[in-house]
Amino acid sequence: MEDQTIEQKQPLQQVRISVRNLVEFLLRSGDIDNRMSRGLQMNAMQEGTRIHKKLQRGMGSSYSAEVPLKLDVCTEHYVLTVEGRADGVFTREDIPCIDEIKGVYQDVANMESPVPVHLAQAKCYAYIYAMQHDLDEIGIQMTYCDLDTEEVNRFYECVAFGELEEWFDTLMKEYRKWADFQFEWHQTSMASIKRMEFPFDYRPGQRELVADVYRTILRRKNLFIQAPTGTGKTVSVLFPAVRAVGEGKGEKIFYLTAKTVTATVAMETFAVFRSHGYRGKVVQITAKEKLCKCETPECNPDACPYAKGHFDRVNDAVFDLLQQEDCFSREVLLTQAEKYMVCPFELCLDVSSWSDVIVGDYNYVFDPTVYLKRFFAEGNKGDYLFLVDEAHNLVERGRQMYSERIVKEDVLKVKRLLKPFSKRVERELDRVNKIMLSYKRECEDHRIHESINDLVFALMRLAAEMERFLQKPLTLPERDEVMEFYFGLRNFLNIYELVDENYIIYSAMEEDGSFGLKLYCADPSRNLQECLDKAHSTVFFSGTLLPIGYYKSLLSTKPDNYAVYAHSVFTPDQRLLFIGKDVSSKYTRRTPEEYDRIAFYINKIARAKKGNYIAFFPSYKMMLDVEEQFEYLAGDTIDVILQTQNMREQQREAFLAEFEQKRERSLVAFCVMGGIFGEGVDLREDQLIGAIIVGTGIPQIGGESEILRDFFDARGGAGFDYVYRFPGMNKVQQAAGRVIRTLSDVGVIALLDERFLQSDNRRLFPREWEDFKTCTLDQVDGLLEAFWSGIGASE
Repeated sequence: MEDQTIEQKQPLQQVRISVRNLVEFLLRSGDIDNRMSRGLQMNAMQEGTRIHKKLQRGMGSSYSAEVPLKLDVCTEHYVLTVEGRADGVFTREDIPCIDEIKGVYQDVANMESPVPVHLAQAKCYAYIYAMQHDLDEIGIQMTYCDLDTEEVNRFYECVAFGELEEWFDTLMKEYRKWADFQFEWHQTSMASIKRMEFPFDYRPGQRELVADVYRTILRRKNLFIQAPTGTGKTVSVLFPAVRAVGEGKGEKIFYLTAKTVTATVAMETFAVFRSHGYRGKVVQITAKEKLCKCETPECNPDACPYAKGHFDRVNDAVFDLLQQEDCFSREVLLTQAEKYMVCPFELCLDVSSWSDVIVGDYNYVFDPTVYLKRFFAEGNKGDYLFLVDEAHNLVERGRQMYSERIVKEDVLKVKRLLKPFSKRVERELDRVNKIMLSYKRECEDHRIHESINDLVFALMRLAAEMERFLQKPLTLPERDEVMEFYFGLRNFLNIYELVDENYIIYSAMEEDGSFGLKLYCADPSRNLQECLDKAHSTVFFSGTLLPIGYYKSLLSTKPDNYAVYAHSVFTPDQRLLFIGKDVSSKYTRRTPEEYDRIAFYINKIARAKKGNYIAFFPSYKMMLDVEEQFEYLAGDTIDVILQTQNMREQQREAFLAEFEQKRERSLVAFCVMGGIFGEGVDLREDQLIGAIIVGTGIPQIGGESEILRDFFDARGGAGFDYVYRFPGMNKVQQAAGRVIRTLSDVGVIALLDERFLQSDNRRLFPREWEDFKTCTLDQVDGLLEAFWSGIGASE
């Protein structure tokens, strides 16, 4: 570029881009088409890394592996840094050569030439290396390796430096407007952050919490926050993170959530920041199914007009949108996608590359199958700030992300589907089925496996045959089912590469009669830590992160993580918290007489003051049994609604809308603890004045839970706590947290189970519960009357 020789009088701002992101962004074209086999795009995780290392070792001692390369292109106002890591540098016929290795699920023998984007990546490395070593020419070798067979196909060419220079300058000129935008926007955003002040009056303890988060980022550490409702945790975490970015302590913020409702709160907080002068590009990544403009997401040019020619138009759509908007909501993205006829989900992902803040689900950072490769692939590491909301959910989500299962019945089904089309695939499916049949014969209920090498080898052979078969232009009536099985198979093999002492491999007979084998990630901390290591700092926060040592041990492997307990602004006189000590949800006590007693408690609580109440139960069946008793008891004097199984979004909204209705009598909603209404529901003031929590939330004992219990017992004897008690009490605290949401809220929290009085459960109570009361059914009327009359007097 002509700006390269401009003299620098003072340090210039750096604009960075990786070689891979540069070429993939500028050189893509054509359609989105998910019908094509993902062989060339689908680099496996550990398997791809293993092949890289094996090939590099095989090139001899003169071969330099993983060579970092960086080029600073100076302009008048900033330095554009293009950087990456060449897989290898070696000498061929006295000419230095760049080696670019791609591990793919593909029959590489049939490749006639390199993939253009892959070759462009190698050409970038070649240009940088040749310029820095004053070479007149340089070799470029593209090495493709079939990850199934380890067969290798290499393409080599020798290129004159002048030709590379001309090509690279053209690439830089095309990227110039994007780099200019990035520089100019950075200046605008940083200036706005320097003027930012906390947008509210600080609540008691909130200033200290903001300082704790800022200090954590400053020291490049991780922080766990137990943040009771009312601490203003969202703004208390986001404000110092934004300020840290403004001071160069972070590059991009990822606000990660488990539920859409918490993502909405984050977006609302940024709206408040904008009203106080903040300029930052904020995108909320929405699931493809919710963004897709078609009835079903069929991403190919025949089924979707937005997929046809998408890559020819999407860069223009992104650049135009960046000039027009700062907040990229679902509605904004859909409008822009319609204007340019591009896929709204892919548009959303591309916009994230230029955003200062990304709000989205945990899986965009942690899930090995769907993480955002543009930020985290190939060991990429940035000055990212991870803010993990409702972090108690990440334990179970982490287990799900890093576990995989293969089912014998699915193998047989795919075998039947593909039998008319491929004898080779049918033979490999039969081989897998026979091995699983032998496992099944040795399994009465479940069986722990020390080794499954025979099955893994058979699955690798099957995956290779299916890959070759799926590359053929065949019309399969059940192609979606076959592809789903294939990708599950690939994921199983990828997850197997992660298996270590944190995993349990077990086979089991399921209730539906199926037989499966599971790679179960019992302790996800190591896998999650590998993701956390790609960030500058991470803040985990939740209103129910107790006991904090449990979450620290399962969400990270670092021993020096910080932890704080945020101050609650609510006062004890805002709520009545009591334990009903003459009832229990223990399995041995689940009788009609016990259900009667629980129903009487609910009836008395709902009659003590007219209002809306939620009764939470440990299971759907128990909820129905108690509700039947309650209906008989209350008749038509109290309104009742029930959570139903598999509620759709519209049904959930209708359910919550019931709490906004004006009523002549009380409403009791019967719900399942830990379900869709057990957390993330924000019913304020008169919308909810009581929560009745039946039982200690302990999951049903048996099955996989017992396997997990044995795992943690073997580690240190805390199996029951880790698998049952801690998760159960978390659900209890989440349900209780629905009642007091603001400083003006008042209400009742009834813990109906004598087991709450056991010391092992009481020690898990948050600090705010120290003033709990106890009562029996005969005493509850007096307790309620005293509380509500006291509230009336204070008003």
